[in-house]
Amino acid sequence: MKEFTLRCWLRWLIRLSLGLGMASFIVACNPSDRLINPATLNSRYTDEQPSLSGNGRFLAFVSNRDGSRNILLYDLQQQQLMPLPRLNRRDTIAESPSLSYTGRYITYIVSDQGKPTLALYDRATQQSQILTQWYQGWVRNPSISPDGRYIVFESSSRSQWDVEVLDRGPNIELDIPDGVPAGSSPTLLP
Repeated sequence: MKEFTLRCWLRWLIRLSLGLGMASFIVACNPSDRLINPATLNSRYTDEQPSLSGNGRFLAFVSNRDGSRNILLYDLQQQQLMPLPRLNRRDTIAESPSLSYTGRYITYIVSDQGKPTLALYDRATQQSQILTQWYQGWVRNPSISPDGRYIVFESSSRSQWDVEVLDRGPNIELDIPDGVPAGSSPTLLP
């Protein structure tokens, strides 16, 4: 009788442990639980690779808080995430964001079909553009100039990592603060 009680107690304890383990697993995997306070800068998921805009207002970073690896943009003044329509796609991995002066331009690396390519997102037009689609070699660690004209990145086109500068040309719409004449660099302001 004593052994039977001990055996029943052990079964009950094992079932209770399994039940609590399953319940905590289900709670941890619940999609509604993933975005605890989605407007906050940091979450309980991986938030990494921060990049600050030249004016210090916007912060771009990579997060996996929505179950996929996305680039997010946080407005430090309004303390909220900003929408980036058509930047993040489910079938690609976006990383290494870099911001121009007001955060209008975001350059980043996107991996589509396994090969990383350099991309540029314009918040004004809400469009992404692949800049190195036919580029030989791999690319990584892009950085955009404050005015958005130049992008520097690392490339492996010569079978070693080199630094390259991409000039978007003189006819692009520069990301400069209001009142600054075209051709002036926002970094030279007092």
